[in-house]
Amino acid sequence: MKFTLSWLKDHLETEATVDEIAETLTDLGLEVEGVEDRAARLKDFTIGKVVSAEKHPDADRLRVCQVETDEGVKQIICGAPNAREGITVVVAKPGVYVPGIDTTIGVGKIRGIESFGMMASEREMELSEEHDGIIELPSGEVGARFIDWLAEHDPAKVDPVIEIAITPNRQDALGVRGIARDLAARGLGVLKPQEIAPVPGVFDSPIGVTIEDDTLPGCPHFTGRVIRGVKNGPSPAWLQDRLRAIGLRPISALVDITNFYTYDLNRPLHVFDADKVAGDLRVYRASGGETIMALDDKEYSFLEGQMVIGDDKGPESIAGVMGGAETGCTEETVNVFVESAFWDEIEIAHTGRALKINSDARYRFERGVDPEFTLPGLEAATQMVLDLCGGEPSHVVEAGAPLQTARSYHLNTARVISLVGMEIPKEDQIRYLTALGFSATGKGDVLEVWVPSWRRDVQGEADLVEEVARMASLTKLEPQPMRRPKPGVPKPVLTPMQRREGTARRTIAALGYNECVTYSFIDRASAELFGGGDDATMLENPISSEMSHMRPALLPGLLQAAARNQARGMMDLALFEVGAAFHGGEPGEQNLQATGLLIGQTGPRDPHGARRSVDLYDVKADAEAVLSAIGAPAKVQILRGAREWWHPGRHGMICLGPKKVLGVFGELHPKILAAMDVKGPAMAFTLWPGEVPMPRASGASRGALAISDLQAVERDFAFVVDADMEALNLVNAAAGADKALIEEVRVFDEFIGGSLGEGRKSIALTVRMQPRDKTLTEDEIEAVGAKIVEKVGKATGGVLRG
Repeated sequence: MKFTLSWLKDHLETEATVDEIAETLTDLGLEVEGVEDRAARLKDFTIGKVVSAEKHPDADRLRVCQVETDEGVKQIICGAPNAREGITVVVAKPGVYVPGIDTTIGVGKIRGIESFGMMASEREMELSEEHDGIIELPSGEVGARFIDWLAEHDPAKVDPVIEIAITPNRQDALGVRGIARDLAARGLGVLKPQEIAPVPGVFDSPIGVTIEDDTLPGCPHFTGRVIRGVKNGPSPAWLQDRLRAIGLRPISALVDITNFYTYDLNRPLHVFDADKVAGDLRVYRASGGETIMALDDKEYSFLEGQMVIGDDKGPESIAGVMGGAETGCTEETVNVFVESAFWDEIEIAHTGRALKINSDARYRFERGVDPEFTLPGLEAATQMVLDLCGGEPSHVVEAGAPLQTARSYHLNTARVISLVGMEIPKEDQIRYLTALGFSATGKGDVLEVWVPSWRRDVQGEADLVEEVARMASLTKLEPQPMRRPKPGVPKPVLTPMQRREGTARRTIAALGYNECVTYSFIDRASAELFGGGDDATMLENPISSEMSHMRPALLPGLLQAAARNQARGMMDLALFEVGAAFHGGEPGEQNLQATGLLIGQTGPRDPHGARRSVDLYDVKADAEAVLSAIGAPAKVQILRGAREWWHPGRHGMICLGPKKVLGVFGELHPKILAAMDVKGPAMAFTLWPGEVPMPRASGASRGALAISDLQAVERDFAFVVDADMEALNLVNAAAGADKALIEEVRVFDEFIGGSLGEGRKSIALTVRMQPRDKTLTEDEIEAVGAKIVEKVGKATGGVLRG
């Protein structure tokens, strides 16, 4: 939203400077994005006087002028038809930048005669589109700065332009008057009264208006009138200057008037050439397929249900978005129909988006204009048309009625103070709201506040609190320490699971992994690779095709990150993420995961400068370290049978029994890596912190620490078993021989082939026995050994190797 200082002062009586206004607007929530000092680009232009002007000897249309400047008399070649002796002009000396032609003036020769500067026109200085001749000033002292003369005689042409950012909830600030109202409420000036008197009609409008019943929710109120006998020419200079200053191109008086009120009062309007309208105007919904040539000289095809303003010939306007070229006004227009209507925000937004049209009218209607200003806006525009173009107005024709937006909310003034954290007296709260157009009455701390029609965004007490806070200025808010209910250490804020999550994150980072934060949305193909991609996890309105589904695991996002890093030459990667994965679209259908990914080489370099490649034992060790940090039991089982994206022979599930899976570690399947465009092999682990049993309730005592000072005994056993027998089965069987005495069983060797024959292998175990009460005798050790051989034989069919 752009406006000039003088435009603002049409509504606000103030002596504030531009800097004060800009600072106040930002403090009020209307962030100033920039202030354009239009005088700055003209600071080097000076005033001169033509002493003589003679015809160029080699060009009929050029004149050799002697121009008096602050540096003496300079020779300037000029082709303007009004270049003559005695006139006061604007001079651009060599080295001056001319914005209208994007050129820096230098000393040059024109048809063999030197020229030491330029005499400028209004268009060359971007003051207007006038280019019929150079500027002739009625007064001015030779050598004076032109901007000083302009600031005194025509300040609107060098008025500062302020641009503010508008948040969607502040539709009232899309008009200059709304901005002035905010500044006045803050105390930066006084809002000037606005009186819009009805313009009496002198004849019945030959054009009527109707709204079809099914369109009523989209257009509850439509007003208009015919003005006959208008003269549509260029608008006055003040109006052109204002539109040009905010980046709009003046077109004609009738069109410029509608643009003026769009920005001045946030009231979009449209003017039809009444002689081109066939019959009456009606608002209806398109059947689909109708076309219209719009004012931007593009043809649009309506979709079914979109709102149209049409006549007996068909569509004449894209309702609330853009008018049609067929009934547009030209210089030959003498009779016009001025339209002022209220359009539903959602309808306009859908139509504009579907047709890909961005217009000032759409921008305002889809954010919400004042529904009660529809008819007053028509009256204001009618008066300006009469003032600038002449003519006679008809009686107003009207369809529908204004929306009833009157509503009130209760505001607890004491609650405002507690919420905002500032001491704002009740009288100040009432004063702020009244200045903004609200009506506040009531006794005690509770006020009944009525909301003005132009504040569509205020929908409850919280919004009223925000208005008071804006006016009081949150820059005055002083930080206050939070009060503790009682002395001492406060109760923990984090839940046990939140603490566990933080511990897992810190532990993995300490192991050397780099944390990633990937999107919770991935593409269907990647989701399907990891057991997802179904309709239950599909997004209804994804922001892109690559984010169409909720992620079923964290691995897809980490692998995508790895692929991007590898594409940039980073081949050694250690990445991790802790976050939610989803197996459904309903609340609770998610689980917390902690996933790490290793690719490439790891560890210190050997004497030859080489490093070893990562393997599944690296991720196994890291997974076990994380589980230990978050309180998992020390004794777990490593089982096979993980999902298909893990390598079938190079992974393990960390379990507490066959059904309680705490995590998975191992190598990822080569097919997965190929599909994700990752150069492998890749090792990973995924842990489910929520599956780790919680510690016993607080207050329960810990078990006694049992440490034996007796010498442990280790015995080695080598069993011959079938080649497909898993070592874990032997370990579990051996450990079960005497659970009280056997402290640890570990595999230390495997031998295949040789004298064992086809289909057989040897697995060697070390069994550590830790006595508690007395030193073991040889007979007791032998008895335990025999029991181990028996248990292993029954469980696996293994026999001692001879």
